[in-house]
Amino acid sequence: MRWDAQALTVHGTGASGEGASGALSGSSRPPSVPATDALLPLIGLVRSVTTPEFAGVTFHEVTAKSVLNRVVAGSRMPFEWTINPYRGCSHACVYCFARKSHTYLDFDAGLDFDSQVVVKINAAEVLRRELAKPSWGRQHVALGTNTDPYQRAEGRYQLMPGIIGALADSGTPLSILTKGTLLARDIPLLKHAAAQVPVGVGISLAMTDERLSEAVEPGTPGPRARFKLISRLREAGLPCGVMAMPILPWLADSDEALDSLFGSLAAAGATGVTAGALYLKPGTREWFMQWIAREHPQLAGKYRRLYGTGSYASKEYRDWLSGRIRYFKALHGFSGSRGFSHRDLDGGPVNNDPGSIDPRDEEAQYPAGSIPEPAALPGTRHGNQAAEAAQPTLF
Repeated sequence: MRWDAQALTVHGTGASGEGASGALSGSSRPPSVPATDALLPLIGLVRSVTTPEFAGVTFHEVTAKSVLNRVVAGSRMPFEWTINPYRGCSHACVYCFARKSHTYLDFDAGLDFDSQVVVKINAAEVLRRELAKPSWGRQHVALGTNTDPYQRAEGRYQLMPGIIGALADSGTPLSILTKGTLLARDIPLLKHAAAQVPVGVGISLAMTDERLSEAVEPGTPGPRARFKLISRLREAGLPCGVMAMPILPWLADSDEALDSLFGSLAAAGATGVTAGALYLKPGTREWFMQWIAREHPQLAGKYRRLYGTGSYASKEYRDWLSGRIRYFKALHGFSGSRGFSHRDLDGGPVNNDPGSIDPRDEEAQYPAGSIPEPAALPGTRHGNQAAEAAQPTLF
């Protein structure tokens, strides 16, 4: 069945006009219009679409006025700008830290996050206009910091090629973090971009157990497919750091699980790895705890005790996990990079207590290869540089 035939609502030029066909073909876009009669109060809503190909998911196509987002001042992220061509994510990871951001659009952080996906159909066009401004300083732009730019819908909307091309053509360094193997489609484009600007590529992968992955991240490609993607990126001469997060207590933190994970990442050729325990910020916590209670009721009480009323696992658990991660990273040849994503050993004290660590200082680090090397210049072999040095920067 044709995608256009599945429109639930159409705004602007109508179902048979330019706005309906252009939303997917890349031709002229309809003007941004207030969605006064829309299903949802989304500014610039063009139409909402469902299709049997994506059962249970509704796509809300919007025209954006801006796509470059400035990172909040004071953030420890190693970049100042981000782009999120999608809001919401059909990967449906029960632990996703970005769930609460969906409430800013009057969606809920649970099922709506998985099933109500906002698509900025004019992202590449708007981005080129923004990058052409004399004020643009060509700072590093990160993609995949909130929701995955290579979720399944990217195969239909094809927003990323235009975004990558716009960044590279403007001389802007870029990085991508994803679970989506659809990234392989754009390897030639990324190789071309890496000859123009510094490029980083990161894959999120924290387990080798296919059944566990299917349960906790049901919309993602499985671990085997992501290991193959890492190998393909490295064979293409591109860097590939891995964010091995979250490590799930009692589900993916055994010595057998960690040995399998880091051994497989080494075999795939990852340029660097950081790992860390599950982080349950508000919005995510409620959804994940419901899942644990339903799927693993014997662990529900343990999780409540481990996390208390906060977002972080207890310091005792983090200290234990960091030690196991350092051991297995060294065992599999990753000893040149930081062993754990949380600063469990070198963080600052809380309330002048030298024995305490402020959880706010325990932020994830980006692994080598996942963001452009600070000293990298256009035309250099960024992948080789990333493989030689760890990224000490904070997420």
